[in-house]
This record gives sequence, C-alpha cells and structure tokens, in this order.
Amino acid sequence: MATNFEALENRIKAKWPAAGTSVDVGELNVKIAAAEIVPFLTFLRDDGECRFKLLIDLAGVDYPNRTHRFDVVYHLLSIEKNQRIRVKVETDEDVAVPSATPVYPTANWFEREAFDMYGILFSGHPDLRRILTDYGFEGFPLRKDFPLTGYVEVRWDDEQKRVIYEPVKLVQEWRDFDFLSPWEGVNYIRAWQEEKGKDTPRR
Repeated sequence: MATNFEALENRIKAKWPAAGTSVDVGELNVKIAAAEIVPFLTFLRDDGECRFKLLIDLAGVDYPNRTHRFDVVYHLLSIEKNQRIRVKVETDEDVAVPSATPVYPTANWFEREAFDMYGILFSGHPDLRRILTDYGFEGFPLRKDFPLTGYVEVRWDDEQKRVIYEPVKLVQEWRDFDFLSPWEGVNYIRAWQEEKGKDTPRR
C-alpha cells in the first residue's frame, strides 16, 4: 500500500509542487490552496494515474483559534485504482471557496450542508442556501462557539394552532455537576461520613 501512496504522491507533487502531502489513517492527505481547488479536483478526476471519479463526502471542520478557522475536506474514491484520497483547503468566515459542483455535481448538497452547519461560503454554487435547519434559523450549529442550547426553541401553541418560536428557557438554573465516582471520596460525601462517624468507603 505504501508503494501506491508513494506513486500517487509523486504524481501529485510533479503536477502541483505547492501541494502539501502526508499519509494518515491509511489515506493520502493533500493540502491545497482554496483558489486552486477546482483545477486540482479536475486533475484528480481526469489524470490517468489518479482517476478519482467519485466524491464520497465533503465536510467542514472548525478550528476557532486559527486565522483561517475552517477546513473544507473532500473525500475522493478511485474505483479503477482502488484508492482513496483526502483533500483539504483552509478558509475563514468571509472568503468563499470555489464550488466543486462543476467537477463533481454531488458536491451541490454537500456544500449546502457545510454552509448551513458552519457558514462556509462557496462561490459559483448554483443554489447556496440552508438545507438542514429550519426557515429563519440564526447561527451555524456546528461551529465550536455555537451554544449547546441554541438561541430559540419551538413548541406547538394550542391557542394559535401553530408552531411558535421562543427564546430558550432553561427549566432550572445552571448547576455545578461533579462526575467523580463516590468511591474516590467526593468532598460532600466524605464530609457527611465524617459527621456521622463512618469510615470513608474504599475500593
């Protein structure tokens, strides 16, 4: 398998010297500039030594502490060569990544999902709108800084006979939870045992 990776990596390096490559989790990873993604994907699809005809998946990844906080990750499959490859580009909230739909039509809904969940923009997309969240949804749920509770909740209103949106209301105040095993001597259990004159339980 290493030989196949080396041959593919050498082929890519010969055509795209600026591409960064590595092998991880049994697949060749390639990092490319966002502006070059369409010609690079076209090369991977059409080149006789690559033949990556199928776009299996396209996903976003959020790294909030980076200047370019998002990775857009493309997973490609070559049935003819029995190989997979992972392509990554970096972008931020304002810079659009060229759409892969001219090369792989299946990228259409994948890119819409990345836009809906992360707010990643794709230039040249034929229909870039939300695909998973509800009409009027605010924010991007898979960003690391999106609150776990969200901003609004929905419920059925019997008086209005329709679903209504309301700000999130927590049914209890924030509480401090400890997840230590009681056998490890959680403070309040130990204090209670000392008060009652009992020994602290041991393993």
